[in-house]
Amino acid sequence: MTGRGSAAAGIVDFEVRFPSARADVHEMSAASGLPVADILAITHTPSFPVLAENEAAWELAADAARAVIERNGVRLEDISHVIYSGSGEWDLPFWTPAARVAQELGITRAHCFEIANFCNGGMTAVRAGMNELALGAGPFVLVLIGDRLSRLVDHEDPESKALFNFGDAPAAVLLGRDDCALAVLGSAMRTDPAWADYYSGDLEDDRVLMRRRGRRPGLADAYLENFPARAADVLAAAGRDLSDVAFLLINQGDKGMHERLLDRLGLPAEKSVFHYDRLGHMGGSDPFIALRGLLDEKRLAPGDLVLVASSGMGFTWAVTALEHRGG
Repeated sequence: MTGRGSAAAGIVDFEVRFPSARADVHEMSAASGLPVADILAITHTPSFPVLAENEAAWELAADAARAVIERNGVRLEDISHVIYSGSGEWDLPFWTPAARVAQELGITRAHCFEIANFCNGGMTAVRAGMNELALGAGPFVLVLIGDRLSRLVDHEDPESKALFNFGDAPAAVLLGRDDCALAVLGSAMRTDPAWADYYSGDLEDDRVLMRRRGRRPGLADAYLENFPARAADVLAAAGRDLSDVAFLLINQGDKGMHERLLDRLGLPAEKSVFHYDRLGHMGGSDPFIALRGLLDEKRLAPGDLVLVASSGMGFTWAVTALEHRGG
């Protein structure tokens, strides 16, 4: 499905928070029995941030939201929606983290709800927030990314090694109608339900743990088919083409696939961001970590077009087009 947002509406500001603990490949090796080299082939870094035992994702997301709200002088009564996104495995079961964050921040007039679309949850929530703005909500919508991916991985299971790079990085994204740093030009998202049961969770010792259900070839090819197709969809809807793309950002789940995607699209590595050497796959916050780096390093000029390629289990593939409006 392809959608177009208002040319003036988009991302006003955003903030990412890293937790205090770190996952270590040597500890993963001891737990799983796998050689460190095998794990490094997946993580590409010896350690990366994860939630500590006493840390809750919603609290870090709330802290990020508070910083964004205060930095932009937003009145709490002007936030019409609080949307919390991720896998649906929140800090507590049968619970609304969106409402809990709203309570923490003193937001009392907003509609609060959750979106579960795994690592595509953040961009799905941005799309939902843009739709709310188009329907007359606002003037601001608060999107939160608060997954707990590292808590869902069984590091004692060698068969789960493809997930050993999963980390945590809650984030907050402020959407608005005016004065946006990044206009949201549109998004294209598609789910192939044939992969619906490839991963699912087991409840073990009061933990939900992700498990791959058998071995099935073709998922890497599905990424390389769906991402270019979604990029073509969103570029056509925006009246642009690949030659207009300044950067393509992607969830940092598989470095090899990332490189192959750029090759398939004919884009050089310099038109993307790689942070595999210092971070794991930080869920739906990956593109925002990359985007923050581009902004802080002043690598984006006004009018630059940025494509965000995101995916989630199920499997969903999405591409969102952003236009930099800042100086």
